[in-house]
Amino acid sequence: MLAAGWAGAFPLVSGLGPHRSWGLCAAAGYLAAAVAVLVLPRRWARAGSVAVALLGAVLVPLLVLVVGGQGQSEVAVIERSGELLLRHGTPYLAEPRTVAEYTPYLPGMALFGLPRALFGADGWPARVAGDARLWCAAAFLGCLAAAVLPTRRRAGRPGPTAARRATVTAARTGALPAALPTAALVASPVVALPLCVSGVDLPLTGLCVLALALAGRARPVTAGWVLALACALKWTAWPAVAVVVALLAATSGRRAALRAAVTAAAGTAALVLPCALRSPGPLLRQVFAFPTGRGDLPTPASSPLPGRLLADLGPAGWYAALALLLLAGAAVARSLVRRPPRDTRAAADRLALGLALAFLLAPAGRFGYLALPALLVLLPRLSRLPGFPLLPHLPRRSRLSRLPFLSRPHTPRPHAPQVVPAP
Repeated sequence: MLAAGWAGAFPLVSGLGPHRSWGLCAAAGYLAAAVAVLVLPRRWARAGSVAVALLGAVLVPLLVLVVGGQGQSEVAVIERSGELLLRHGTPYLAEPRTVAEYTPYLPGMALFGLPRALFGADGWPARVAGDARLWCAAAFLGCLAAAVLPTRRRAGRPGPTAARRATVTAARTGALPAALPTAALVASPVVALPLCVSGVDLPLTGLCVLALALAGRARPVTAGWVLALACALKWTAWPAVAVVVALLAATSGRRAALRAAVTAAAGTAALVLPCALRSPGPLLRQVFAFPTGRGDLPTPASSPLPGRLLADLGPAGWYAALALLLLAGAAVARSLVRRPPRDTRAAADRLALGLALAFLLAPAGRFGYLALPALLVLLPRLSRLPGFPLLPHLPRRSRLSRLPFLSRPHTPRPHAPQVVPAP
């Protein structure tokens, strides 16, 4: 009922057509889901209500908006950047004159606009196949599926039969039960609204969760490549590199952390540098200056967050907000060094904290940006990612003792007293 009330408020208070359309459909879907809980048998109530909520809050409004060609301006920006990338080798206009002509994303985001450039917009099949929201949603859901896939444990190197048996057992006990709470989160307004009206932040969220899951499973090179994809979408993903490196350093050693960092840096450079060298000025102005309120045109991200309120006081306020932002970043970085995360969920929480502070203290921002930290906290728990890395048992003072911030005196654990049976 709370979700139905939240969605029902959009047709009344929102001035954006896509939000009003989503609110009408989603409110009806959430009400129907609440009724399903009451009328369905107890064993089918949860799954049935989630299915009804998915239908009413995601599938129906998404189909209506896509076929009708409605969406937030971000959708048109991504699709235009894909066409520019295909024709001119860069997703940025040289001299944008309006806010809608700005592309505040790194070149990797233009890949989601390539289907529109290839399929066009003539007829509803082409409109549906080329819509960037569908590809963003597919990337998000694909990353979640890959994050919960079972992987073979490195310790012990089980044989093929044992590995297959372990895979089946993990799928039955881990991935399959996680489908229902994950589907409920997708049906909630936190995911359903951005998925239907824009979808721009969902691939970034999915890639960050997948990178953390891979790092928790001691796969540094694969995690580095996933981080490279995320860092080529938006520069707000760059803090994820530090968190993943800290997690790997604390659990797998310095070499694994270094491999992940080098892979992420090299992959990001390979994806970003070609466009950066082709149009360095537009990239700097549109990707970095414009979102922080220092561009030629004012950014529409003007929610009354603390950093924005400070920036509105003038140049001194803008520099004060920037100083607070840097101090918050330094505090989070210090926490990564002094107390690095030792499992996937702790790493996701640390990344969520850093991004939440960044969005709150940035000179320009929106309330919707806070959905990313919320998802980083919820998804590892609902998707049942491994709480601890799947690593072979390490002695307490082997790899970790090489790191100065992890070397602590060893205190042996007391053993349980042995009970000697009476003669």
